[in-house]
Amino acid sequence: MEFQVLGPLAAIDHGVDYLPTAPKQRHLLALLLLNANLPVSTDTCMEELWEGDPPPSALPTLQTYILQIRRSLARSPSMGSLRAARQVLVTGSRSYRIVTPEVSLDLSHFTSLLHEGRVAQRDGDDRSVSSVFRRALALWRGEVLAGITPGPHLHERVDSLMETRLGMLEQCFEAELRLGLHHQLLSELGALSARHPLNENLTAQNMLALYRSGRQVEALDAFHRLRRTLGHELGIEPCLRVRQLHEAILVGDPRLDTELIGGLALLRERAG
Repeated sequence: MEFQVLGPLAAIDHGVDYLPTAPKQRHLLALLLLNANLPVSTDTCMEELWEGDPPPSALPTLQTYILQIRRSLARSPSMGSLRAARQVLVTGSRSYRIVTPEVSLDLSHFTSLLHEGRVAQRDGDDRSVSSVFRRALALWRGEVLAGITPGPHLHERVDSLMETRLGMLEQCFEAELRLGLHHQLLSELGALSARHPLNENLTAQNMLALYRSGRQVEALDAFHRLRRTLGHELGIEPCLRVRQLHEAILVGDPRLDTELIGGLALLRERAG
């Protein structure tokens, strides 16, 4: 069985989804999968499901949810019995744990590829960075746990994963810009920088891709949109590195065709 959390929650076996139908049971399974192979206490489960205000019957209700999840999973060909499902959804000492190998959970596969890509970054191997990060990004089918409203424990984890994905995209773009793939990135960078109008790094990467594609005016327009948005929303100017990139585009600095001026990867730290 393959579990998927990088998008709508799914429990797929031979092309069929064996998720439980009840929302609370799906929510509980999501919590366990985002903590795969680790025990999740019953207290944490109840806090997540009832947001710190569990009913008097919370514990027996939680136990019923666990039973229903096991029954759903047991219907799959790869398990085939409630006994087998108990080996996957394990009861511990006031805790529950989903036991699943890395290859059976998209999040575990993503985490492994993220590590592999970071090793390639340290080695300065941009082609491997691009290849590995693109494979990792292809695992995503939308927002994490789309369709499930996260409680207090899941909320922080979901936000963290979305930030990790965005950071991976930025690092992937940077490697691909060094590889001269600016034409191929135009559509993707344009869409993402519009979706994240306060993200200076994405705007800078979009500006560079536009300039290298012979679209200097559009690159300058992207800078002015960023300046207006930052001024209106936060009352600040673009950081020094973005301003330096803007100035380099204005004068047609020849280094723009071969270098990432100002170290675009460092734009997360604002300059004075």
